[in-house]
Amino acid sequence: MKSCQKCHLNFEITQEDRNYYEKIEVPEPTLCPRCRAQRRLAWRNERKLYVTQSGLSGKRIVSVISPDKAFKVYESEEWWSDQYKPLDYGREFDFKRPFFEQFSALLKDVPHMNLIGSNNENCGYCHLLANCKHCYMIVESSNNEDCLYGYWLQKCLAAVDTSYTHNSQYVYEVDNCYNCYNLKWSSDCTNSSDSYFLKNCNGVKNSFGCVNLQQKEYCIFNEQKTKEEYEAFISELDLESHEQLNHWKKAFEEFKLQFPQKYNHSLNAEDCTGDYIINSRHCQDCYHAHDAEFCKYGEHVWRGSRNNMDVSTAGRDAEWIYESINTGISSNNVQFAVQNWSCSDMRYSYGCFNSQNNFGCVGLKRNQYCILNKQYTKEEYETLVEKIIEHMKQTGEWGEFFDPQFSPFGYNETVAQEQYPLNKEEALEKGFTWSDYSPPPPNVERTIPAQKLPDHNKDIPDDVLNWAIECEVSQKPFKLIKEELNFYHEHKIPIPRQHPDLRHEKRIKSRNPNQLWDRTCDNCQKKLQSPYSPEKLDKVYCEACYLEKVY
Repeated sequence: MKSCQKCHLNFEITQEDRNYYEKIEVPEPTLCPRCRAQRRLAWRNERKLYVTQSGLSGKRIVSVISPDKAFKVYESEEWWSDQYKPLDYGREFDFKRPFFEQFSALLKDVPHMNLIGSNNENCGYCHLLANCKHCYMIVESSNNEDCLYGYWLQKCLAAVDTSYTHNSQYVYEVDNCYNCYNLKWSSDCTNSSDSYFLKNCNGVKNSFGCVNLQQKEYCIFNEQKTKEEYEAFISELDLESHEQLNHWKKAFEEFKLQFPQKYNHSLNAEDCTGDYIINSRHCQDCYHAHDAEFCKYGEHVWRGSRNNMDVSTAGRDAEWIYESINTGISSNNVQFAVQNWSCSDMRYSYGCFNSQNNFGCVGLKRNQYCILNKQYTKEEYETLVEKIIEHMKQTGEWGEFFDPQFSPFGYNETVAQEQYPLNKEEALEKGFTWSDYSPPPPNVERTIPAQKLPDHNKDIPDDVLNWAIECEVSQKPFKLIKEELNFYHEHKIPIPRQHPDLRHEKRIKSRNPNQLWDRTCDNCQKKLQSPYSPEKLDKVYCEACYLEKVY
């Protein structure tokens, strides 16, 4: 057991952990897993977008780095062009100064991409995106088309206000759903279609307000109906009415509490702990793991993630990644890194692509044997890296992730705020930074409070696209786009009254947190480790009891 130097709670380091640290030649961590994750996530802004100017062309661009920050930003195409050469910013290592101080200076000098994406078409307001078409405000997603306001979408079509959803079409306000079609206000469903308000359902279609059902059709609040009875019920609904929709949302929330939940969300998970784990084995304390093995303290470990520890987003055949965030696509042996794609044998690197054998570098593309972006021979590189590591041991920096004080983002702009919310005073006290930047309001003909919108969609005028709607909770103004309004009309859904950021926040908060608690099965009293906190009202069953009750 060790005591965390940040929160002072004890945490365990097993012999298996020590074997891992010895293999990749790093010291044991000084912070507990939770504080390590919080520190990493303070380096990742996913959804806060700002209008700024390219530091190269002066072009108006959208960026995750706000214009008040002391960082250069280039449009992605400019960054990848020959106009930007990362080695132009190289400098000698100064053994009289701490490493992080020198790295921070390099981080501010080297240009950053405004948004990260690859092979996308008409997706100008999206970040961390690949192989998508005609999408708007979706993040960390790939192979999607016509999707709006989404997070972790894979192979989806026309998914709106949706998160952690795969291979689904025409879905709205759903989370953690697979192979679904025309599903609305639902979560944790597979192979389900043409339904409203489902939870934990598999193979369910033409149903309303159902929980824990398998291979059913024409059910209303878990009661079997005839086709005629169901269609009569649906025909009398008017979910285009904001008031009626809220009524059914509340009724479903109350109805769900009657049913047990499995102690975690896992399927084909061998020797795994955590939550939202599918087709994985030997993953401990991992959250959102797909096709992963031998990972520990990870979130978003997916598609061939192996032998990775203390990672946030490591996938697509990423191996031996440690204390890193957003590092993958065949990356191997990378430690203490932010956003390294297709890289190997890298330490303390930020925003590097297709590179290997580098230390303390920023913004590399297809480079090798560099330190602080300065080119060396193989022999020079290996000798100097050893000396720098010894220097970092003396300064107490070796084995620590980047100090959040050097991050391009304020704590409140990052994923850390989603998972570990703090107010400004708390964040500053804990050594994070805070952003007070406020973007200018949208340029619109008029602003209308959400409460003054007509209740029914048919009464919303066509020129609502020229308005700003004032969020009913945060009072933050937001606009609709044409594709979004068309979706609401086509699917007979009321236009939203809340800001997209708040809608995203509510979906994320509806999921279990990345944390485990000791509790007991509410049926057989078996001891469990579950992401359902003891304070939650849900009935939580062990797997055996859940399968007995549900199946």
